[in-house]
Amino acid sequence: MVLIKFDDYARRYSTIKMERRDGILQMTLHTNNAELKWGTPPHEELSYAFMDIARDHENRCVIITGTGNAFCAEVDAGGGRGVAVKGTGEQAPYGVRPTSWDHIYNDAKHLLMNHLNIEVPMIGAVNGPALIHAELAVLCDIVIASENAEFQDAPHFPNGVVPGDGVHIVWPLVLGPNRGRYFLLTGQKLSAREALELGVISEIVPRDRLLPRAWELAQQITARPSLAVRYARVALTQQIKKLMLDNLGYGLALEGLGAVQSFPGARGPRK
Repeated sequence: MVLIKFDDYARRYSTIKMERRDGILQMTLHTNNAELKWGTPPHEELSYAFMDIARDHENRCVIITGTGNAFCAEVDAGGGRGVAVKGTGEQAPYGVRPTSWDHIYNDAKHLLMNHLNIEVPMIGAVNGPALIHAELAVLCDIVIASENAEFQDAPHFPNGVVPGDGVHIVWPLVLGPNRGRYFLLTGQKLSAREALELGVISEIVPRDRLLPRAWELAQQITARPSLAVRYARVALTQQIKKLMLDNLGYGLALEGLGAVQSFPGARGPRK
């Protein structure tokens, strides 16, 4: 039997720092040791990292957080594949092509499905603005945030892109159908206080206490019997996984179709 070990993947990814103590794995997202800038590398790497973490049964709880003062608030405009980088609002040198979208489709599908395939509780410790792929934190079982945190879906509809890569599932689920659709269609930005009141997060913690509090919660969880810990996550995510399985691929297909019009290429006008 081939068993994956922490040392097999802990230093494999350029945008994720990993440390583990007593079965608690902390993932810290970064770009060159500073705040994460979204682009091709984290989009690809996180989908594989979640798969590695899911297959390692020595992980008993996972904390995901960002670096510095932001969880993920900027886009690396140089991180695309010659097509528009979501969130820049700029047209790329050439338009969306089937082969380029197929790569995005594949990464995006595995990104969220592998997140949900992690069979131990996850804690999102949002250390600042989460404006791009905030669902990576919001999909966790426990979400806590610092006082300066904000939540938004900036890359999609405000930039003429269909909100179809899982945000169309996550935000109506978290906020309720009407508030979720409003959030996505208006580009609404929620403060930490508003996110707490709406049930997006469960605690607001001073910035210097955020990670200690996340570890306190993780230690509280891992004090329980190992199978109770693992199967609790399985039970609590089953319905979300079904929603993703039914709707994620369809949403990504609609997003790709919309992108053909939004980013037709340098020789075609935007209509």
